[in-house]
Amino acid sequence: MRRPVAAAAALILAAAPFGLPSASPSAWRWSLPDRLAVPVVPADNPMSAVKVALGRRLFYDADLSIDGTMACATCHEQKRGFADGTRTRPGVHGDQGLRNVPGLANVAWLPSLTWGDPRITSLEAQAYVPLFGTQPVEMGMAGQEPELVRRLHGDACYRQLFRAAFPERGGAIDIGTVTKALASFQRSLVSYDAPVDRGETSPAGAALFRNDCAGCHSGSNFTDGRFHRITSRLRMDRGLADITGRTEDAGLFRTPSLRNVAVTAPYLHDGRAATLREAIAAHGYVYEPAQSDALLAYLHALTDLGFLSRSELSYPDSPCAFLDGDDR
Repeated sequence: MRRPVAAAAALILAAAPFGLPSASPSAWRWSLPDRLAVPVVPADNPMSAVKVALGRRLFYDADLSIDGTMACATCHEQKRGFADGTRTRPGVHGDQGLRNVPGLANVAWLPSLTWGDPRITSLEAQAYVPLFGTQPVEMGMAGQEPELVRRLHGDACYRQLFRAAFPERGGAIDIGTVTKALASFQRSLVSYDAPVDRGETSPAGAALFRNDCAGCHSGSNFTDGRFHRITSRLRMDRGLADITGRTEDAGLFRTPSLRNVAVTAPYLHDGRAATLREAIAAHGYVYEPAQSDALLAYLHALTDLGFLSRSELSYPDSPCAFLDGDDR
């Protein structure tokens, strides 16, 4: 398992998870706020502790990229809410990224999973985009599926983990089981313990947010999941129109979740807003200093510090951690 340099920076240890492995290695127990329903999980990819452990290891493994330099965690850093600190991350060949890397908090509940393509509604399907996509190239594995399988099959720990995670497939190591394991780990990225979840927000900031922002940033994940235009300036990226072919859809992008938004800068689909103040201004809002400070304080109250530091979401220090009974 090859560890990318960027992943090392994401490791901070602490706190307890919302999704917990049960005593049985094959089971998974969700631990969620009472108001929240368990997310929909595909019937052909039920959650299990060992599958999540396998997906976690794959998520941090740079061997999933063609030259061994990029893992999922390279662009999705835990300390940043599993987002990125650049406007658009270049791919393995230096191709400039098209869009800003979104955070992954509570992706299991999101109705669609990219800035501009409403057809990608499952984490299993979304995993193909960075792995095998070509517009732009990210991890560069298009046409290299046999090489990816060869690399994983050459690792004894992976062979054991795939056997334990996919007994119905005889432990098959293929693109289907890889993407299912990655999806399972991402479904365990649960973040519902921010100050806002405990009612620890100022009335002034909450009122401003409710009046000016909640029309689109609604629900438990602060997104309506729909596509909106916040500027009349059309850029190279046509957004939803690239999928629908409709002129009227040009410049429409999916409303991002605001979970952990204070640590996921830069902002907007192209990362052009370096700060939260710039992102707010891009929406056309102008506030008095006291109002701006109140709204910013509310947005900071969406940060779940435990999520940014939980050890079971970090790089697995032991190569066979789950199998060894040491899931650190």
